[in-house]
Amino acid sequence: MSKLFLEAVKARRTFYGLSKEIVVPADRIKEIVGEAVNHTPSAFNSQSSRVVVLFGEQSDKLWNITKETLRKIVPAENFAATEERINGFANGYGTILFFEDQAVVKGLQEQFASYADNFPIWSNQSSGMLQHVIWTALVAEGLGASLQHYNPLIDAEVAQTWQLPAEWKLIAQMPFGKPTSVPGDKEFMPHSDRVKFF
Repeated sequence: MSKLFLEAVKARRTFYGLSKEIVVPADRIKEIVGEAVNHTPSAFNSQSSRVVVLFGEQSDKLWNITKETLRKIVPAENFAATEERINGFANGYGTILFFEDQAVVKGLQEQFASYADNFPIWSNQSSGMLQHVIWTALVAEGLGASLQHYNPLIDAEVAQTWQLPAEWKLIAQMPFGKPTSVPGDKEFMPHSDRVKFF
């Protein structure tokens, strides 16, 4: 089993080429997200992570918000490349939004004051683990995905559009769909520079 797990971890790559062709039904994606949310660890079992899954037109709406937000700040002569990149994310058939509930974080800071400075860090670590679990699971199902960070630029409009609680802080966006291209080779630093055994 450990070999299968590590193979799934290795297979998780950034897929930029996506299509809207549905190769995994929405119910299965909902199941994956639900299991990941339940079983990804969090400090003090705080369960601070929140997830919004956008399918079809709702996902398209997110990337249109992102494109129009960027249009206001990216110089016109540079916008074509930005638009092409955003359109690539919109080519998928869904997007997962990752949030951390700041009300939970604040509550823990108040309850355990001696750890107060650590709770925002631990919250982000929990979110990162959840992102990795979902990303790996999607790829294991035959989907492609990537992780994007257009927050805080889009935060206010995202919260307003989907009527989300003000305490939910947007952390990342994960467009997914049928892969239409294969990621290139990945280079690795030597283990001797990154890992030590004693």
